[in-house]
Amino acid sequence: MAETNRSEARDATNFLTGQLLIAMPMMEDPRFAQSVIYLCAHTPEGAMGLVLNRPLQRPKFDELLRQLEVAPVPPARRIRLCAGGPMDNARGFVLHTTDWTGEGSLRVNDFLALTASLDVLKAIAEGRGPREGLLALGYAGWGPGQLESELRQGVWLTCDPDEDLLFGEDHAAKWAAALAKLGVSPEHLSSQGGRA
Repeated sequence: MAETNRSEARDATNFLTGQLLIAMPMMEDPRFAQSVIYLCAHTPEGAMGLVLNRPLQRPKFDELLRQLEVAPVPPARRIRLCAGGPMDNARGFVLHTTDWTGEGSLRVNDFLALTASLDVLKAIAEGRGPREGLLALGYAGWGPGQLESELRQGVWLTCDPDEDLLFGEDHAAKWAAALAKLGVSPEHLSSQGGRA
């Protein structure tokens, strides 16, 4: 139970950057129902995250490389694509391990970075680049105080990420797996909001 109350224990100087948000069943916005979101940034100005469990059917990685004129195609390696959120979905963000960073990379923490430039895609296509990565088209964004308000309303749970939740291929199981990290079973959650 201590894990589920983590967000309440954090003060204004200790934000949730690098944490996962797990949607509660009462989430009314269908874009975020059963979503798992990695928070890339959380400051007094707002928050930015990437939905990890909404795979894209199109474009495929090879198609995207062709559109962006990034060679070689076919690539030496591929990464998965997902719908990162409803904001700016024509823009791509690669969430990746920090064993590779480029000039445009923003370190989220010691283990993960976010890169929005083509150099990471070129490195991956050439068989180099980060050990793990995920390309998200679009992102989820919150204005000042908005995420904190949603957390107080009990719309989200938070937990620490792990590589399987971040980069694993079983998107359908990520929501239940994230809840399981907290010792919570989906069938025991109420779809009604509120506090005890």
